[in-house]
Amino acid sequence: MKTFDLNEIHQLEHIYKINLINSVTGVKSANLIGSISNSGMVNVAVFSSVVHMGSAPPLLGMLFRPTTVARNTYDNIKDNGYYTLNHIHQHNIADAHHTSAKYPFDVNEFEMTELEEEYKPGCAIPFVAGSPVQLLMKYKNEYPIKENGTILLVGEIQKLYVQEDLIHSDGFVDLAKANVVGINGLDGYVKTTLIERLPYQRPKEYTASNS
Repeated sequence: MKTFDLNEIHQLEHIYKINLINSVTGVKSANLIGSISNSGMVNVAVFSSVVHMGSAPPLLGMLFRPTTVARNTYDNIKDNGYYTLNHIHQHNIADAHHTSAKYPFDVNEFEMTELEEEYKPGCAIPFVAGSPVQLLMKYKNEYPIKENGTILLVGEIQKLYVQEDLIHSDGFVDLAKANVVGINGLDGYVKTTLIERLPYQRPKEYTASNS
């Protein structure tokens, strides 16, 4: 196996290093985050850092890179406290990926792609039309990561919209059936295929060894 020690990792060429380290974590979620500023400027951006943090209350975490440069999504969320999370479908990978381009604040990424804004009754925050899973999120807190200057932002699910035929009788959402994608590294989009669902595991009978 190819081996890299920490010193060798530090000395790797920049692009090689970020591709390597971003890939070894495994396949990550692929989401489009919709937001709007207090002045009405709409933003949509691809994120691969959304993680489940708990179900009661229903919390999701999202990691932001250092705010030493403009972070439009982060600024919008801090502006009004709400944002949307939209799963990426196989059919809109190219447009979703293009939202990672660094447009200035006054450019609406929806207008730079074929992605379409969708608004729910009573909600001014943009969703991504056609996404089979959509969430309205509320900012709850944030935690600075001192080791590298990133920010872990914690949001609470306010409303959840799921394509009805994806939900099993036990509440399981079949993302493979939805044809949503995951992200391998920074730019590798992968299909989701359900291999098997396994039951809740309990310890097998065993005899404890004497110590």
